[in-house]
Amino acid sequence: MTDQLPEPLDVIAVGAHPDDVEIGCGGTLAKLVSQGVRVGIVDITDGEPTPRSSGPEERLAEAAKAARVLGVVHREQLGFPNRKLFDCFEVRVALAKIFRWHRPRLVLGIGDKTPMASPDHAQAMAITEAAVFYSRLTKWDDVFDHLPVHTVPNLLAYFLFAGVADLPAGHWPIIVNIEGHLEQKLKAVRCYGSQFPPEKENVFTRVEAFSRTVGFLGGCAEGELLAGSRIPCTSDLMRLL
Repeated sequence: MTDQLPEPLDVIAVGAHPDDVEIGCGGTLAKLVSQGVRVGIVDITDGEPTPRSSGPEERLAEAAKAARVLGVVHREQLGFPNRKLFDCFEVRVALAKIFRWHRPRLVLGIGDKTPMASPDHAQAMAITEAAVFYSRLTKWDDVFDHLPVHTVPNLLAYFLFAGVADLPAGHWPIIVNIEGHLEQKLKAVRCYGSQFPPEKENVFTRVEAFSRTVGFLGGCAEGELLAGSRIPCTSDLMRLL
């Protein structure tokens, strides 16, 4: 089985719907790609139905276009239903299989609930955390189609809120400098014309303003906020600073 596995992905970003990843960490993904990192995206649902989209085919085409803009090497959807997404055994296993197959060193997942927006986001957060755990479990080969165990070394959260909110308990902030990649991020989000028509232009203003605000907090012009449950540790303090 091991000799049939594809070349590993360094990073997998997980979203509940197509466009979550672009909004939450699109600049980070673009930056990583520019540094030679192999990046993939997994959308748990197809995001449909939505008011202005003609259906899943249109949303899939938008997602593929956005992936090309960011330069990611792989994108797939797990096929679970939008609006009915719940953290359950079946979806945990499906995502854990992706991690075992692609063997990422870093997983990026949604970091918090989004009040007044889709409850799927909170479910995706729980699903991603569980799948990272399931990916490393031994003596469960039949559940995972005999895919080899994979331990994901790093799990970080990204955020979909429109303002600076509190981090989840026990999480530590990391600001990624995305200078030079903000326009690329915005271009990727604009690929979702069915979700962001001209009357929703204010979305792009908010995304840009938030990126600049986060960057200011971290001492750069444009940034994205991530968070992890481990306190950052370095043996090269000056390089980190």
